[in-house]
Amino acid sequence: MSASTLTGTGLLTRVDLRRDRVVIASWTGVLLLMVVASAATAGTLYPDEATRVRAVHALNDSPAIVALYGPILDPNSIGELAMTKLTVLYAVFVAMLLIVVVRRHTRVEEESGRTELVGGTAVGRDAPLAAALVEAVGLSLTLGGLAALGNAACGLDVAGSVAFGALWAGTGLVAAGIAALTSQISASARTCAAWAAGTIAVLYVLRAVGDTGPQWLSWLSPFGWNTQVRAWSGTRWWLLLAYPALAAVLVGVATVLRAHRDLGSGLVAARPGPAEGSPRLADALALALKVHATAIVLWSVGVGVLGVVFGAITPGLSDLLDSLGMQDLIAKLGGYFLAAILSVVSVVISYFAVTVVAHTGRDEEDGRTEVVLATTTSRSRWFGASVVVALGGTAWLLVEMGIALWIGYVAASGPGVGNLLAAALAWVPAAWVTAALAALCFSVGPRWTAVGWVWPGAFITFEIVGELLEAPRWVLDLSPYQHVPAVPAEPWDWPAETGLAVVAALILVLAWWRFRARDIG
Repeated sequence: MSASTLTGTGLLTRVDLRRDRVVIASWTGVLLLMVVASAATAGTLYPDEATRVRAVHALNDSPAIVALYGPILDPNSIGELAMTKLTVLYAVFVAMLLIVVVRRHTRVEEESGRTELVGGTAVGRDAPLAAALVEAVGLSLTLGGLAALGNAACGLDVAGSVAFGALWAGTGLVAAGIAALTSQISASARTCAAWAAGTIAVLYVLRAVGDTGPQWLSWLSPFGWNTQVRAWSGTRWWLLLAYPALAAVLVGVATVLRAHRDLGSGLVAARPGPAEGSPRLADALALALKVHATAIVLWSVGVGVLGVVFGAITPGLSDLLDSLGMQDLIAKLGGYFLAAILSVVSVVISYFAVTVVAHTGRDEEDGRTEVVLATTTSRSRWFGASVVVALGGTAWLLVEMGIALWIGYVAASGPGVGNLLAAALAWVPAAWVTAALAALCFSVGPRWTAVGWVWPGAFITFEIVGELLEAPRWVLDLSPYQHVPAVPAEPWDWPAETGLAVVAALILVLAWWRFRARDIG
């Protein structure tokens, strides 16, 4: 990048920050709330060293829990025990935030044509990518710094807090590099998002396999580095340099690719469609399915792989039970662990519906909605098609997760734990509530679709933080996930499931009514 090609970077950075203020504030707030809640309650949950050691051994003796959260390397560290979920699992959410930000200001802007419009001014060719990366670096460092301050303010070791914040910041830098690279490879914003998310999923699974098997595999993933940094005791400060080094390599490759491709294209060229569209695409639902087909396939592959992996490692709970002399409880505890996996996966899958709604909002902003509505397609049919894809795709992914968990569990010779398909179906109404809320945000206006990204994370935060802080019951009940029975460890709850489905339906009716009443665009 030369000085001339970077002209206007500062101005674009300010514009990007202004556009992202809601997403950044809400997402950062949720993440920091989790940090503070976990740090503040650690002393109460584990009041003495003996309690901490017992808890650490119980967690480390379960390959399933290690695969989900990562191992605890120092059993005497209150900081490491308090941050066990946030070191790896919640670092994934940090990574996804940075991917959303970088992709939004690179590939999405190119696909919409706004980058070409801005490039017609005095703004340099490389300024949009540089501005997105400047924002990403600043956001990563700010998030890491606030996490460190939150931990330290709650009484955890200052040096450990700084190291923890640094590994979160490093994770964000690597994710920004991944997003920058996939933005150059893909010619489509949807494909870019799928490849970036797929990369994060592969790195997470690689770390999970390494933490429960050949340990050298963990060193191949930045999420594995998060544990190996040993933030809270015997910190490997030198390992923190690996994050910016990898990010620099990824950004360097992205910059080279950016210089060798046409604006609006990708390294992998999009395949041209047929000269004449299929008559089936005259239907709004068929068109919506065609538009989201690639995303559905990629999400299905990722969910299937994760389901088989987590299903296969769940029988490892028997090791923990042997050590406690409680072998007769294996089926029940195995069921609770599978329910815990589904509780996390259901939140992630809820974001599929959010991506569908967000894409619908971009179609309206870019003028494609007006083109569709200029035909015989009515507003109701067009809105309903997007909602059907969002709800149907979410249900399919959860069903697939249940089947994949069963396949992995049976392949690993796990004992009976109940109907895993029913366990996955139990989460469908709750996921539909978050999808309906995203649709409601869109019905207010296409720009409000950004708020839809907040709902799943906010609900799970209400649930976890509320329980840690012993909040009133009505606070916990704000989360639809709170009403889902822990199937297969618990029986199916028809009143709760029906109630969630009714709430989702009412919100969708309100969204449909609001959408019909407002102007397009």
